[in-house]
Amino acid sequence: MSTRSRSGGGGGIVGAVRVDLQRLHGAWMELIFPRQRGRGHSVMGKWEPETLPQQIGYRVWSILGLVGLLALYPMTVVGFAMRFYASKLDSTRTRLGVVGVTAIALVFWGAVTVVAHLQLPTETVIPIAAASAVAVVSTALAATFSKVGGRLVSVVLAYPFAMTAIFLPPVVAALVMPSLEGAVLEPSYDFAVWILDNVLFVGGINDLLRENFQLEGPAYAGMWLGISFPLGWFFGVLIALANLVRPSG
Repeated sequence: MSTRSRSGGGGGIVGAVRVDLQRLHGAWMELIFPRQRGRGHSVMGKWEPETLPQQIGYRVWSILGLVGLLALYPMTVVGFAMRFYASKLDSTRTRLGVVGVTAIALVFWGAVTVVAHLQLPTETVIPIAAASAVAVVSTALAATFSKVGGRLVSVVLAYPFAMTAIFLPPVVAALVMPSLEGAVLEPSYDFAVWILDNVLFVGGINDLLRENFQLEGPAYAGMWLGISFPLGWFFGVLIALANLVRPSG
């Protein structure tokens, strides 16, 4: 049996899941109680509660952590997948550099703006050009913050700007190329309706948005720009959680 299998308390997927859950639960316990993750405190040993209030608090906190893991661990698995794809994007950024990535984005979005100028009226071209500028800046900022590194910088800044750079190209391209409308804009409309009916119904936010905004033309780009930041934060937290449970290094 390999060393990895022995340390995981069992081979294969079951052993890996067991180790992940132990690390997550230990991290949860250390939010209140010291020395709970074992390996990092092999000299002093794991802290144990001594008094009755400590034992009660320790048990209650432990049970809360176990209940939370039922929801948290599936999210960690998603974080593993997101970390894999994020590492691919980061390796591309490393090979090309910040300047190279920004130059590619500038050429692509410049071409989209030129095509829009040739095919669409001026009042439509202006917001598309603005979206193109946002995409170029977002690409440059995502590459820059990714190079700077650090978990907090990546979660708060790098991932949201990366989501913007990923989501805007197909949306803006669909505004310029009618052949893409069915593949991009129509699903976007259905997604917007779902969000309004199932997420933003609290406090009548959905009614307010429906009364004051029309989802047509460049508004699709604005919609995905607004979605990209919270989604980037969400994915960033999942990746940070995956790194906590199973460090990529």
